[in-house]
Amino acid sequence: MKWFKRIVIALFSLALLAIGAIAGAYFYVLPDLPDVNTLKTVKLQTPLRIYSDDGKLISQFGEKRRIPVSFQDVPPTLIDAVLDTEDARFFEHHGIDPIGITRAAIILLTTGKKSQGASTITQQVARGFFLSREKTYIRKIKEIFLAIKIEKALSKEQILELYLNRSFLGNRAYGIGAAAQVYYGKTLDELTLPEMAMIAGLPQAPSAANPIRNPSRATNRRNWVLSRMLEKKNITQTQYEEALQAPVSARYHGAEITLYAPYISEMARDYLVDKLGEEEAYTGGYNIYTSIDSKLQKDAQQALRNNVYSYDERHGYRGATDVLWTDTPLETSSLMTRLKQTKAFQGLVPAAVISIDDQNATLFTSAGETLQVEWQGLKWARKFITNKRQGKAPKTAAEILTVGEQVWLRNNGDFWQLSQIPIVSSAIVSLDPQNGAIQALVGGFSFHTSQYNRVTQAKRQLGSNIKPFIYTAAIEKGYTLSTLINNAPINNADTRQGTAWRPKNSPDRYTGPTRLRMGLAQSINVMSVRTMRYTGLNMAIDTLVKFGFERDDIPRNESIALGSNSVTPLQVVTAFSTFANGGYKVEPYFVERIEDSYGTVIETSNPTLACTPTLPTPTEKNDDPFAAMAEEFRQAEQISDVPACGGPEARYAKQVISEQTAFLVTEALKSVIWGGGNWSKGTGWNGTAWRAARVVKRRDIAGKTGTTNESRDTWFSGFNPKLATTVWVGFDDHSKELGRTSWNANGAKDQISAAEAGAKTAGPGWNEFMKNALAGTAQIPSTPPEGIVSVRIDLATGKLSRKTDYTSSFEYFVSGTEPKEFATEAIESNDIFIDDSAEELFQ
Repeated sequence: MKWFKRIVIALFSLALLAIGAIAGAYFYVLPDLPDVNTLKTVKLQTPLRIYSDDGKLISQFGEKRRIPVSFQDVPPTLIDAVLDTEDARFFEHHGIDPIGITRAAIILLTTGKKSQGASTITQQVARGFFLSREKTYIRKIKEIFLAIKIEKALSKEQILELYLNRSFLGNRAYGIGAAAQVYYGKTLDELTLPEMAMIAGLPQAPSAANPIRNPSRATNRRNWVLSRMLEKKNITQTQYEEALQAPVSARYHGAEITLYAPYISEMARDYLVDKLGEEEAYTGGYNIYTSIDSKLQKDAQQALRNNVYSYDERHGYRGATDVLWTDTPLETSSLMTRLKQTKAFQGLVPAAVISIDDQNATLFTSAGETLQVEWQGLKWARKFITNKRQGKAPKTAAEILTVGEQVWLRNNGDFWQLSQIPIVSSAIVSLDPQNGAIQALVGGFSFHTSQYNRVTQAKRQLGSNIKPFIYTAAIEKGYTLSTLINNAPINNADTRQGTAWRPKNSPDRYTGPTRLRMGLAQSINVMSVRTMRYTGLNMAIDTLVKFGFERDDIPRNESIALGSNSVTPLQVVTAFSTFANGGYKVEPYFVERIEDSYGTVIETSNPTLACTPTLPTPTEKNDDPFAAMAEEFRQAEQISDVPACGGPEARYAKQVISEQTAFLVTEALKSVIWGGGNWSKGTGWNGTAWRAARVVKRRDIAGKTGTTNESRDTWFSGFNPKLATTVWVGFDDHSKELGRTSWNANGAKDQISAAEAGAKTAGPGWNEFMKNALAGTAQIPSTPPEGIVSVRIDLATGKLSRKTDYTSSFEYFVSGTEPKEFATEAIESNDIFIDDSAEELFQ
């Protein structure tokens, strides 16, 4: 009994000492223990994601890849795999596992090594959020107390959800959602049993034992996880044996980008960084939904790429990128190695010429394919000499290629052809003219080689794209579409530029008095200058500013009539939208909404609408404060009656020109595409953009070409009521000319040749995009607004006509501005056309 008492006393004393030690340790670390309640509102570092308007992932920014998942969305089998591996008694203990601690202590006492941490999942959460990974006793004590406090503050499901979302699982993947994407390109519910076991085995050695870096070690770890699941009876023997035989299928999957649109994603990234700061933007888990339409974006990218290739190839072949051998061919393995040093680029594939026949060649690609390139894919490649000169059309493949050369190939959709990296630049932007939403934006041929966004950053001379705005000012001052303007050389030069500036037509032809509609449709230079002289320089500049062009970018001389001011493509498409929407200057935007990591909308767009405010009925006006605001808005802006829209929260675009003026200019811009006259009677004529009529084949489109001096900048801007688009093509180096091309005997019958210009250089890109963008949509009929009348005029004089033959046609006028005299009654006088002097008319 004496020994028994002594043992009891000793044990009791030890217990007291242990309690005292625990209490002492607790109070010792208490000042350093953080508040675990912060875990209830913890914000996991989640990357910024950018989406199109229809939910396609455009880009992802941030060091850590994480796809947060809720506990309810995790497959039960994956939960079993994690718990069987990491903490089998997770739902039974209260934060610490006494059995595990005892086992770790025994190992420590017998071996002297801290080989087992005995950490529960709760302890790992405590360590991951609040502590370091150093193996010290004080850290372990803090971890234990924190785990106990966490268990009191959070439910088991909440703790496990934190663990599953925060664990580092290799290859920048944090959490099981990201791991499923990175290793298998799947969501959690798509994973197989062996894939779940592989992921469950990663937390202990995410870098050394991941299936991409070390598949053998990862397989052993996976199989051990499967054995634990079998031992705990969470899988059957059959499932276990089948899973053991599964091959390692993991490979690296980047962010699941479903829409490649780097220029718009960079704009969205910049927007959020400016708003929240870099660290918060990249780690806060924000989702930006842009206004981009994924189909239109793809159409724009393809149209730009095809157009740039077309320009580049008609100017000639610049030769091979490298010579891989001259005498002795490289062995296949060496050839593959050399070719793989050059990455594929924008659909271009590096390849080596291994043999040449009369009019075809055999090439070996970096993908290990042997391709036969027929003559149709080679014959375009006459020699490039300069941007203005090309060599003779080749007749054999040997005139183009040499065995041993490294070249580029691309698949144009029909066949493989020889190609090259274009050196010209381009941009395309398309927006909804009714509210300014940017639907598609491509800032250059390749974001990989140049992040310079030409849509928003490049200010280039506008050329003849300026003319619709010059004529707008004239129409608002009193001109009509039938006003005769003298198409004759200008002799009294503008000397405000320091030298005598005498603009000429291109081509250098003059037809005398010509109607305004035809002058705009055929982009007649001297008519534009005379029109600006009618409005006056100040009114012309003020009109340009109303459309959104910056006053500081507009020179104060007559050259602005031909587009000497510098603008961005975004400014241009916004200005042209004004014609499409009835005269309203909408504000372009690209961010539809921003969501935080919890899916809460923290910002949403409030676009400017191209309409008048919705007005209540008279009986409502006394009680509705919005009614008073709307009425004040209508009176202040002097806006006309157009379809009303919006509500109390809406923003309205300013109406900068009347709906009637917008309609008349649009009608003239349709003639740019469709021309006029009667071809069967020999009076037919084309507008500068006649190719658009053949390609797009719609009557509800209007547009304008634009070319600057020496063809340094080329433009095409156009629209229908639902979509406005601008295309620019030029060199980033302002001093370089786009040049000209000679006729290629190997080219198609409808090939483009002679001097580059808006219609031939930028136009084809616009034509292809609008054809595809508007495909399947109904044509929108043109309905004259209130205040527009139509009368039959004589095409030669612009006066009224009693004839109904090809010499006359109906024309639109603002009511009250239509001609009052008939052509047969006309007395020739200076008021039937605008001229600098009477003598100049027939010179």
